[in-house]
Amino acid sequence: MSIKRTYFALTALLCLLTAACSGSGSDSGADTVRSLPDTLRVGTLYSPTSYFIYREEAMGYDYDLVSRLAQDKGMVLKLEVAPSLQRVVEMLDSGLIDLIAYEVPVTGEYKPRVVACGIESITHQVLVQPRHSEEGRITDVTQLVGRKVYVEKDSKYHHRMMNLNEELGGGIDVVPIDRDTLITEDLIDMVSRKEIPLTVVDSDIARLNKTYYRDLDITLQVSFGQRAAWGVAPGNEWLADSINDWMQGEQHRKTRDALLKRYFEMSKNDDDSSPKFSVDLSHGIISPFDHLFRKYAASIGWDWRLIAAQGYCESHFDSTQVSWAGARGIMQLMPKVARAYGLTDDNVTHNEANIEAAAKIIASHEKALSSRIPDREERKKFVIAAYNSGLAHILDAIAIAQKYGLDPQRWEGQVESALLMKSNPDIYNDPVCKYGYFRGRQTCDYVRKVYSFYNRAKQSIPS
Repeated sequence: MSIKRTYFALTALLCLLTAACSGSGSDSGADTVRSLPDTLRVGTLYSPTSYFIYREEAMGYDYDLVSRLAQDKGMVLKLEVAPSLQRVVEMLDSGLIDLIAYEVPVTGEYKPRVVACGIESITHQVLVQPRHSEEGRITDVTQLVGRKVYVEKDSKYHHRMMNLNEELGGGIDVVPIDRDTLITEDLIDMVSRKEIPLTVVDSDIARLNKTYYRDLDITLQVSFGQRAAWGVAPGNEWLADSINDWMQGEQHRKTRDALLKRYFEMSKNDDDSSPKFSVDLSHGIISPFDHLFRKYAASIGWDWRLIAAQGYCESHFDSTQVSWAGARGIMQLMPKVARAYGLTDDNVTHNEANIEAAAKIIASHEKALSSRIPDREERKKFVIAAYNSGLAHILDAIAIAQKYGLDPQRWEGQVESALLMKSNPDIYNDPVCKYGYFRGRQTCDYVRKVYSFYNRAKQSIPS
């Protein structure tokens, strides 16, 4: 009996010690595993929704959201841009990154390699049609029979429309367009201009483009939903849990709502704003700020009427205007650029400070482009384009023009065309293109509008 009691006592003591040690080790290990890194290594892709550079500032819904996450968690954000979804998943597999901040489809292909986290989105392919069509708005897929639908050749949209055509027993005229000629954004623009009747795109791309084209209808879904989310590697579920907890907080729900509104709801079309000042050039006056345009244009050797034309196209001379991207003042200075020229949030909208900084930016762009564009009058078109897009994208466009047989020293129809190519994934992932995706259509339109206003001003107002 004594031996048995001793045996049970020793066994109980051993169990207690083991449990205590196990519990202590488990807690310590959990603390170690669950402690967030000092640097968050994030992979993403260039795209109109996730990450892009605009006027020298990094932007994009996913980029802004992951930047807030890193800031709130006290981590340094280290961003790696991959050329494809397959490559960014490989980077996650190999431990080069901790998180994919890009919408990875939640499918059997990716589930074994990517643990979904964050807010799951559901997208559909949708029909893009004019909001007011002579033939009437299409409200059901059966109404596509007998209609032409233009899609990128061999794209998922092409495949979906061919399958839908079979499901309906035929009758949809699916018109595939070679991607070397036109891409999705071009097709959306063509629907807006009524050059083609219909196209199909993902709903997130459709929502984004509707902020440029208010005359489109994107309500009809033509596919099943596709789930997608950010992702971490298997074994890092603790990081996924931390991201999920952060995103569920009330403050961060408001952050997401604000970002969704910024990228997917706010108008990005300058023509949507109502001018604060009416411009009547017959009176010999462009704006109430002509004396400031004259003063600072003279300091850089430019025609004041050309800079005033930029001011008109930027803000219609409304110093209170704030763009969807956060640009402010008469000359619409972005926050980062404004700070680089010594302006603060308090004085960036002061008319003289804003115009003075704009003149300095113009002078800086002209200096950077002087060796590439020797003709000064031609160079001004490049400078004005760079003011609108950021210098980086114009340098990319010059490099693209050189590679693809366009004249790198001429704007109209040459580098202008190369800039439009930067919305094509085959181009913006080309090694010659160092600054990724850019929607060049607005910049090309901007240069034309500035020169149109400038030419009218020259006819009416002496220099």
